[in-house]
Amino acid sequence: MNTWRKLGLSIAAIVLFVGVVACGNGNSSDKNASASADAAKTETTTINIATGGAPKPFSYVNDSNEIDGYDIQVVKAIFEGLPQYKINIEKTEFPSIFAGLDSDRYQIGANNFASNAERKEKYIYSDPIFKNQFVIAVAEGRDDIKTFADLEGKKTSVSPSVNYTVALENYNKQFAKKPVVLNYSEAELATVLQNVESGADDFNLIDAAMLQLYIKEYGLKLKAIPLSQEDSDRIGVPYSYLILSKGKNSEQLTKDVNQRIKELIEDGTISKLSEKYLNGDFAPEIQ
Repeated sequence: MNTWRKLGLSIAAIVLFVGVVACGNGNSSDKNASASADAAKTETTTINIATGGAPKPFSYVNDSNEIDGYDIQVVKAIFEGLPQYKINIEKTEFPSIFAGLDSDRYQIGANNFASNAERKEKYIYSDPIFKNQFVIAVAEGRDDIKTFADLEGKKTSVSPSVNYTVALENYNKQFAKKPVVLNYSEAELATVLQNVESGADDFNLIDAAMLQLYIKEYGLKLKAIPLSQEDSDRIGVPYSYLILSKGKNSEQLTKDVNQRIKELIEDGTISKLSEKYLNGDFAPEIQ
């Protein structure tokens, strides 16, 4: 009887030991699975964002030597709500933005980009982040420039590849009897506008909001000539966008960015940034 009792106790002990080991192994597996899940949650994809650092107020280097501006702050706000991404913002030469997007070195370009047919073939456009009106900036005393036709034979300084430059190049090719004289330059916008004020240049095509900001900041004696719908259409729709490369995962990135743009318009963030950097509410409509 004692023998059977001892045997029973031994079997019970073995069963208890196996149960404890099994429970311990289960906890270990659960912990490993939980750790893996946490690691997966914290994995991030780096998004490289290129900007030219001009024109102010859309992109510039501030007094603290940091990249700042409306486009830059909109981008930061977008990715604050996308924890699956980590962003790296890099200042580069304007043409290098496109070269980097072509090679997928950069996934996003942020530089007050308007839409045009050539770019739409090569890149993905986000939903609009800014809505404005195109104008012709001229010296206060001038009354001889009202439309694109009046620009023929006149001088202006332009940056390569920007929407205004492309519009003037196309106008010269297709319509102008006397071409608009285009001086390609990388000069700061303040310098370009000062040249219009002094008469060194006859005009400059520009966003209305940006022109008013520079008039106020630099005390420029310039005025804005609003463009007709026909002339505005030569430049493109009055919106600016982020442009994205057509690299891997670009489809998902575009969806995520556009969803955040919608949220930032709805919650008033874009309006607040517009008021701060552009002295007015230029938030676009929700797409």
